[in-house]
Amino acid sequence: MTPTDRAATLRALHRPGAPLILPNAWDAGSARAVVRAGFPAVATSSGAVAESLGHADGEATPVAAMLDAVARVAAAVEVPVTADIERGYGLGPAELAERLRAAGAVGCNIEDSDPRTHELVDVDEQADLIAALRSAAGADLVINARVDVFLRGGGDPGAGFDEAVRRARRYRSAGADCVYPIVLADPPLIGRFVAAVDGPVNVMARRGVPAPGELAKLGVARVSYGSGVYAAAQAATDRMLAAVRDGRDPFAPTSG
Repeated sequence: MTPTDRAATLRALHRPGAPLILPNAWDAGSARAVVRAGFPAVATSSGAVAESLGHADGEATPVAAMLDAVARVAAAVEVPVTADIERGYGLGPAELAERLRAAGAVGCNIEDSDPRTHELVDVDEQADLIAALRSAAGADLVINARVDVFLRGGGDPGAGFDEAVRRARRYRSAGADCVYPIVLADPPLIGRFVAAVDGPVNVMARRGVPAPGELAKLGVARVSYGSGVYAAAQAATDRMLAAVRDGRDPFAPTSG
């Protein structure tokens, strides 16, 4: 498929009520595992990629290293790939679009808080960034606009709801295909958010969030797992190494 075809395929997979499920990958091997399991697209996790390369999340990874990792993922699979690029690693929209294209990604997450200061950026500034990225990439990039109000809002999801909706609508108007109110977990609020935005919404799966089937009933169009799969893989590795260290059978089944 051409990049345009891949982007169109990825965009069409965002179906409210029948969400695209994305267990995020971090390298070629994990990306191939996602595809073997039957998922129709692969998403990277910036946190998982960063840690696997020896860096911290929050744009501490050199941009070349992050995009090289994305390129290895894209080269390893035949399905569309969408990349978590935090807030762009300091690249301008045109260069960011070109480098994503060169890496083989046809989608991206872009967040509306500064990874270093953890402060929300001005909504108009973020909308301008999304609009410029859309202009530079055209239809060849599926933009998932992260809304960080609930992440940065001090733990009260209800208090930031109206602001999150305002930002989501603004980003959709600027050209975002999907909006991502990260860490929003309360089912009634998720349902209200989906209805208020009236467009594809991504929810992050984690402990305390409804299962994908329940999220589908709430109208969610995309469910992603962030660094959760990577964390589970690392935990399994730790258990196996501890068994080897202690002289136990590392291949013995575990209880629970």
